[in-house]
Amino acid sequence: MALTISSEAITLDTALQIAQAALNYGRSMNMAPLVVAVIDPRGVLKAYLAEEGASLLRFDIAFGKAWGTLGMGFGGRELHRRGGKLPLFVNSLQAMSSGKVVPVPGGVLIRNGAGGVVGAVGISGETSDNDELCAVAGIQATKLVADTGD
Repeated sequence: MALTISSEAITLDTALQIAQAALNYGRSMNMAPLVVAVIDPRGVLKAYLAEEGASLLRFDIAFGKAWGTLGMGFGGRELHRRGGKLPLFVNSLQAMSSGKVVPVPGGVLIRNGAGGVVGAVGISGETSDNDELCAVAGIQATKLVADTGD
């Protein structure tokens, strides 16, 4: 799906709902302590929640997952695939972004019903696949559409 930025950015209220629902899903699955970063289409942090026991670098990883998906216009799963096929591209992307991009699952675009991007979420703390499951659960809890890049 093409990157179409919506004129409506994710609201603070919705960003907090996504973050809380993602953490709730992680707790229901007995996952390791998670952190959730939700950003708007400009890449501005709208909400950040961290569970007790989450390690120091988890914010940077979660933010990098969200920021990278937004910057490239597709979910973290596709970014990860491209990294495997085009490692020089990912190395260049890392250099151009001052290391902000984290090219693994767990970064998910947030789309509205019309397909426009209203933000992105990144989660860190578990395996990348489990981080992605939590992000999708958080987004779906708000009736928005999760785009993992699959």
